[in-house]
Amino acid sequence: MFSGKKMLLLGAGELGKEIMIEAQRFGIETVAVDRYENAPAMHVAHKHYVIDMLDSHALRDIIQKEQPDFIVPEIEAIATDELVGLEKEGFNVVPNARATKLTMDREGIRRFASEELNIPTARYQFANTYEEFTEAVAQIGYPCVIKPLMSSSGKGQSICRSEEDLKSCWNIALEGGRVKSTRVIIEEFISFDSEITLLTVRAVNGTKFCAPIGHKQENGDYIESWQPHYMTEKQLKEAEKIAKEITDGLGGYGLFGVELFLAGDRVYFSEVSPRPHDTGLVTLATQKLSEFALHVRALLGFPIPEIKLSLHGASRPLKSTQETKEYEIRGLEDALALPHTEVRVFGKPDATVGRRLAVALCGGESVEKARETAKTAHDFLHINSLD
Repeated sequence: MFSGKKMLLLGAGELGKEIMIEAQRFGIETVAVDRYENAPAMHVAHKHYVIDMLDSHALRDIIQKEQPDFIVPEIEAIATDELVGLEKEGFNVVPNARATKLTMDREGIRRFASEELNIPTARYQFANTYEEFTEAVAQIGYPCVIKPLMSSSGKGQSICRSEEDLKSCWNIALEGGRVKSTRVIIEEFISFDSEITLLTVRAVNGTKFCAPIGHKQENGDYIESWQPHYMTEKQLKEAEKIAKEITDGLGGYGLFGVELFLAGDRVYFSEVSPRPHDTGLVTLATQKLSEFALHVRALLGFPIPEIKLSLHGASRPLKSTQETKEYEIRGLEDALALPHTEVRVFGKPDATVGRRLAVALCGGESVEKARETAKTAHDFLHINSLD
């Protein structure tokens, strides 16, 4: 490779694919690792491996064999303790192994934000058993949000509204976790006006922010995002303050997806991802430097220029409503006939209910127009089983 550098990506989904493409623009050799064959980033990687991502021995073997200059986590379910050990041996984990470990665990990051940094969050409790769970819910009160400590795309998340929901919410959390654990988090339900992602970049020339991204979720997984999301000057200042505090506390170079709740003039911290965020897919339509380009530039040690919007935009992911081994996505001709519209098909090897298979990316003169176009494009798309 031109640069003589190698990046190893832990997790090879649709976000990882975009990271890998950006790395290759700088001549970086790329290696994709995931738990299943033909993951999206494997389509463009120079080399790939399929392993159990929680198997510390398998993970170490690949890293020692490949000797990457950059280890870039892209998913939550990784043997993070092994990454901590590898970093001590001189390997470069992005942004660093401690940040990866903390943010892959809802308990770790919540305690860090609330108890160490005193950042405002929803009230929370943790529980290991069903008895502890019912006691914690009684302390937090109804309604409350129940989540496993480690999951992705909203899996295992539910809202407990009454005593009748207790058993089902407990079971949903246990079944939706990425690792076998009975420990769950119980959070106060904040009646918020909106929720945003503030993409925050830590780079050699300081901390930069993208325009705030608004989004809607269903069962904890995003179904729409748009940029910019309107915020008052007071809200934006507070949001940037919280984002800088949490990312400075985590350290390292790279892009972080900081999720926040807006409730009146109050801003509450929700979660942070030390990597590009799914709601940030919209930046492929709105920014000259997408969240993926920013992440790669920052981790390579390059300065980040002022981040500007080139267009208002919106995104709508296409999720499967069926389970099928072979499928095709139809309606592309109609969707792509719309102005300022792109469709990214991820190329996942099979479809399961709720799995993201593509995304519609739309620009517009206003956020409202972009959201309208994105909905139209999304509605044109559908999944056809070939089984």
